Amino acid sequence: MLALSNIFVSMKLFILYLILLSSLLFAQTDSIKIDSVKTNLVDSFKNQKDIDEVTITQFSVKKLNSPISTDVYSQQFFRKNPTPNIFESIAMVNGVKPQLNCSVCNTGDIHINGLEGAYTMILIDGMPIVSSLSTVYGLSGIPNSLVDRIEITKGPASSIFGSEAMGGVINIITKNALQAPNFSADLMTGNQGEINLDIAKKVIDNKNFSSLLSINYFYFGNRIDQNKDNFTDTALQNRISVFNKWNFKRKENRLASFALRYFYEDRFGGEMQWKKENRGSDDVYGESIYTNRFELFGIYQLPTKEKLLLQYSYNYHDQNSFYGNTPYMATQKVLFLQLNWEKQLGKHNLKSGISYKSNFYDDNTPGTANSSGQNQPMKSPITGIYLEDEWEINDKNMLLLGYRYDYHKIHKSVHSPRLAWKFEPNPYNTLRLSFGTGFRVVNLFTEDHAALTGSREVIIKEDLKPEKSLNTNLSYLMKIPVNNYFINVDINGFYSYFNNKIIGDFDSQPDKIIYNNLSGHAISRGVSAEISTNWTLPIQLMFGITYMDVYQENKGDKIQQLHAPKWSGTYNLSYQFANKFSLDWTGQFYGPMRLPTVPDDFRPEYSPWFTLMNIQLTKKFDNGFEIYGGIRNLLNFTPKNPILRPFDPFDNNVDDIASNPYSYTFDTTYGYAPMQGIRTFLGIRYQIR
Repeated sequence: MLALSNIFVSMKLFILYLILLSSLLFAQTDSIKIDSVKTNLVDSFKNQKDIDEVTITQFSVKKLNSPISTDVYSQQFFRKNPTPNIFESIAMVNGVKPQLNCSVCNTGDIHINGLEGAYTMILIDGMPIVSSLSTVYGLSGIPNSLVDRIEITKGPASSIFGSEAMGGVINIITKNALQAPNFSADLMTGNQGEINLDIAKKVIDNKNFSSLLSINYFYFGNRIDQNKDNFTDTALQNRISVFNKWNFKRKENRLASFALRYFYEDRFGGEMQWKKENRGSDDVYGESIYTNRFELFGIYQLPTKEKLLLQYSYNYHDQNSFYGNTPYMATQKVLFLQLNWEKQLGKHNLKSGISYKSNFYDDNTPGTANSSGQNQPMKSPITGIYLEDEWEINDKNMLLLGYRYDYHKIHKSVHSPRLAWKFEPNPYNTLRLSFGTGFRVVNLFTEDHAALTGSREVIIKEDLKPEKSLNTNLSYLMKIPVNNYFINVDINGFYSYFNNKIIGDFDSQPDKIIYNNLSGHAISRGVSAEISTNWTLPIQLMFGITYMDVYQENKGDKIQQLHAPKWSGTYNLSYQFANKFSLDWTGQFYGPMRLPTVPDDFRPEYSPWFTLMNIQLTKKFDNGFEIYGGIRNLLNFTPKNPILRPFDPFDNNVDDIASNPYSYTFDTTYGYAPMQGIRTFLGIRYQIR
């Protein structure tokens, strides 16, 4: 706690320094320009709603005016460090960590506040289109080109999203075909040979509807082994994503849109000499993954006096994978329907809805086998209903009361209440407090990649019960006026208590993963803070830091969560030159995190402090062109020994006491950061409005 108090003291001194610096350098400036409108900020911000509307810095981030603390990040924010997909881009958000779960094929998930990826609900246009199987294999297939903005709620979300959003919600809002440019293109490459191409064209645009077609292609085919362990440092990837969205113009501005997307990927990681004919054999080790995925989703506002919205989505995901000679063949189909009703009654904004979700999942693992060993696909329909009242009590207080009821085929009735309060004592301070419960049914084989590598045997000790949690979040947003500018300070505290938490025991036996319900309890708690500038001065900055303590406690023993560093953060500094050049310096830093070691492991149990630093220079032209380039991983950091016994991937010589006195087995789960060292990138964008 002493270290934590020192951090807050340092933050206060840093804020004071910024205020003094700004006062000295810019005391004569009376106005700024936001979205091409010249405004005197202090005079115009007469109430909190005005401040919320313009809390959009050149980083393109804002806070929604809601009792639930939600941050909105535009596509421009992620262009500070351009990457080919959402999975890599999301690392720029404080408290959010894309975690690589395999040092060979580089699949992973997204952690919020230290909780594993399965605790985060990922939505596209507000719908649960990202199924559990695709949270492992499909996140890298969501290109930035189809994204208009991303809304992130850290911690448990409102009752509308459902009880399974224990860790938070990432809502990816796709581009509106009515407002999208007529044509846009983005081509990026790097010194290691990767190629990323995004092309979008408005194929139809008339008075009734518009249609946007977007194609993303990514290719990386170079086998690079800089650490000389005879394994590819980065998985080879060949993937394509085709996206088509239709938006309709209707009377009284009623909503109507639908979208289709197809995604295919051929991914490989393994020994340098692996060839396609070695797929599935025990001659040469390779992890080869073919992914086929189709998505359909849309929204339609009924032509009625009452505001009724119908949301629908369907996705089909086919997985054809080999981890050495261990096959993993899986299929998942998810249908989602929800009818929403919304009405404003005085100071009450009422929302209600009914939903139906049908989930079909089948694979070749013990996860879908019955007691006699026969294959039994999982079919789990869930019917739900929710009620929510957002009550604006007065100018300073807003209360949200929510309740959701779900009926699960196996676990029967699930109740999820939600309470949130927003307090605005003045235009420059906002306090948010939320409380609720969570519920989650686990599918081990789609959520824990370690169960699929073939390097460990999976043992399920009992019939697993669903996880339950109690959670609360406290958020404080402060806007510090500096002449005609603002410095934003955002502080968030979070706490979650879990019963029946399902854990994987990696420690008892090095060749096994043993799953059971925790007889004790688990806790995720911590605090995050972020400071950013809100002005149009040439220099902009954003700095975030998170402290968290994520652990499980059983019979007095406290065990830290794997891959959950107690300290982490992000930094983002931009400078705008007069000749349309801009410079962006971005990065993330992480403190020691516990790693899945084996008994008598020669590798340290905790990772070192490290940072992944990037720098980019961009030049914009008046004719719609934009050229950018830079350096990633500027300090050339890569983890050491991410693969145990890479020279014996099939464990043929494990029992050789002379060469293997500690009985180590092949293991790929130790990696905690990308194996790509320092590298350069160069790209060009073009847009026709």
